[in-house]
Amino acid sequence: MVTVSDSVSKGLKDMGDIAADTAKETLGQLQENASACCERGRDKVRQVERTFDQFIREQPLKSVLIAAGVGLLLGRLWKR
Repeated sequence: MVTVSDSVSKGLKDMGDIAADTAKETLGQLQENASACCERGRDKVRQVERTFDQFIREQPLKSVLIAAGVGLLLGRLWKR
């Protein structure tokens, strides 16, 4: 004989299983989205790196002067 308590327990267990499955699916989707976002970020960083490298190769003197200016500015700010 199935009691109300058994029926309620089974219903709660089923709902818990559904919630767990949904949480696992959602976590999987979030991991995929985070991985894709991270990969896009890496691609953008690589693109910026290539742009800087190209600029330095094309205009070495200007690059050195910019780096020296930035170093001077940071040095003065650091002393304060």
